[in-house]
Amino acid sequence: MSTYSAKPTEVVRQWYVIDASTAPLGRISTAAAKLLIGKGKPQFTKHIDCGDYVIIINAEKTIVTGDKLKQKTYYRHSGYPGGLKEASLEEKMQKDPTFALGHAIRGMLPVNKLRAPRLARLKIYADDNHAHAAQSPKLIDIKDIK
Repeated sequence: MSTYSAKPTEVVRQWYVIDASTAPLGRISTAAAKLLIGKGKPQFTKHIDCGDYVIIINAEKTIVTGDKLKQKTYYRHSGYPGGLKEASLEEKMQKDPTFALGHAIRGMLPVNKLRAPRLARLKIYADDNHAHAAQSPKLIDIKDIK
């Protein structure tokens, strides 16, 4: 008996919709990362991209617990002396509601050559309207993903 290894031509991708207003930011992010990687599939192979498409709706209604809206800080640096900029989660959410989810999910994906194609299959929308109805995505509950 030999070990099964998936081939790129055998991968069948599904479309899933996750509502960001139903669970906290971390739960949404881990569920989306698992779907993008394809960890729940029986044919999962580490070096082959077996993941699915993930659509996240209602990003502007993302739930964060505690005082994270004011205390969580994102940093960026211009590369020049004194060029360190910081912004709170609340400021980032006002400017771009999809930033926090995209940043969290990107951080949960392994850093390798498959990261960019996986992120390309992630679609995040601020409200509940998305342009992927033709793919007939399946609405899933966060509690169903293990």
